[in-house]
Amino acid sequence: QVQIVESGGGLVQPGGSLRLSCAASGFIFSRYDMSWYRQAPGKERELVAVITSVGGTNYIDSVKGRFTISRDNAKNTVHLQMNSLKPEDTAVYYCNANRRFLPAIWGQGTQVTVSS
Repeated sequence: QVQIVESGGGLVQPGGSLRLSCAASGFIFSRYDMSWYRQAPGKERELVAVITSVGGTNYIDSVKGRFTISRDNAKNTVHLQMNSLKPEDTAVYYCNANRRFLPAIWGQGTQVTVSS
């Protein structure tokens, strides 16, 4: 069964940190580019960070220097380390697996709330 499950969300104060995790199963994880998206209330879903199947990374400008994406192909997991969190980072964060010519795979999302 193809599946992605996110975890690690929660409530954190501004300036704090969270580490999101994404556990994948049912597909050849190492061959997929893995991404984190987020969707804030009333806004469109946006791509936050991506790590390719060969380990290349990219980030949207607003999180550069604060977020780090990583993957462990032995454990079929991808992480998003989020530091110096801001209220505008509040959103539901989704993990995505993508491989050319194949349907994208999405998780159910995990809520991140940054508030004092």
